[in-house]
Amino acid sequence: MNLELSEEQTAVRDLAASFTDREIAPHAAAWDRAESVDRAIIGRLGKLGFLGLTLPEEYGGSGGDHLAYCLVLEELGRGDSAVRGIVSVSLGLVGKSINGYGTEEQKREWLPRLTSGEALGCFALTEPGTGSDAANLTTRAVRDGGDWLISGSKMFITNGTWADVALVFARTGGSDPEQQGHRGVTAFLVPTGLPGFTRTEIHGKLGLRGQATAELAFDDVRVPDSARLGEVGKGFTVAMAALAKGRMSVAAGCVGIARACLDAAVRYAGEREQFGKPIASHQLVQELLADIAVDVEASRLLTWKVADHIDRGLPFATESSVAKLYASEAAVRAANNALQVFGGYGFIDEYPVGKYLRDARVMTLYEGTSQIHKLLVGRSLTGVNAF
Repeated sequence: MNLELSEEQTAVRDLAASFTDREIAPHAAAWDRAESVDRAIIGRLGKLGFLGLTLPEEYGGSGGDHLAYCLVLEELGRGDSAVRGIVSVSLGLVGKSINGYGTEEQKREWLPRLTSGEALGCFALTEPGTGSDAANLTTRAVRDGGDWLISGSKMFITNGTWADVALVFARTGGSDPEQQGHRGVTAFLVPTGLPGFTRTEIHGKLGLRGQATAELAFDDVRVPDSARLGEVGKGFTVAMAALAKGRMSVAAGCVGIARACLDAAVRYAGEREQFGKPIASHQLVQELLADIAVDVEASRLLTWKVADHIDRGLPFATESSVAKLYASEAAVRAANNALQVFGGYGFIDEYPVGKYLRDARVMTLYEGTSQIHKLLVGRSLTGVNAF
């Protein structure tokens, strides 16, 4: 892997950095307090092509490779992880799934709208009773003539109250024992304005407070068979393929959080004086800064490795788990260390490191908990399923 960025990749990174510095970072604290980012940011993300990265231009995408995608997600994560999550889900989980599994009609119906920011997508897999055990979801889709009737509920759905289309995973296997677990799940593209589809925003979150996180409910929501994404009973494959790449997005965002922690801590350590000199001159403060810096570099290289494997058509699922596991835990360590540098000032929201810690903490939970990823890596190493 060549670690030197191309001119195109450098330009994309610089564009994302300047956009983040101008349009996101100055507002992150206010959005966090208000529990909502400014929705106008979505159109601006689309206009710059950030919502179409890696997707074909014929469907409104902006092309580029997965390393460029990671560079953009890192910068957005540095500014506000809530904004990074909007892109990771609408593009990374929904848009890429449509591009990979959708019919020509589905691609032309949804991708131009998603890439422009005219529409947003949400990924409706997690349920109140099934998080890590997603194969045993209980939302059901039942045939009714040429249509499907979907009933059930989903929980902790990013973009849930803002999305125009939900990628919904539902059980279609009925009582057939051969269609239980992952074999009986089918994916559907469900417009969120349909009768029987309701959504309730979740407030009071510890972190990612600016992100629209919701509970979704389906009461015999009717969709035509043309809304089905992929084959009947193959929805779990769609979900896992999306999450394998999505974990790279989370890892890239975690690099951004850790970078933001490092920048803030270095700046503060140079300004704050104790014992008659800047605290940056104290050895144990330098140790805290050095630990953050090492975690930033290691997390970034692990994330870039995943992007390199994807772009070269190599297997990447285990590499994605490794990157997500390490980078999410590293982001928590970085935020903890940065808060320690700030001391008591880190404990109030006038300074940013408290938000970084709150945002980083959820990264170890969603798109596979750290414990699940350790099991996945262990299974890859031993060939033994320890679930």
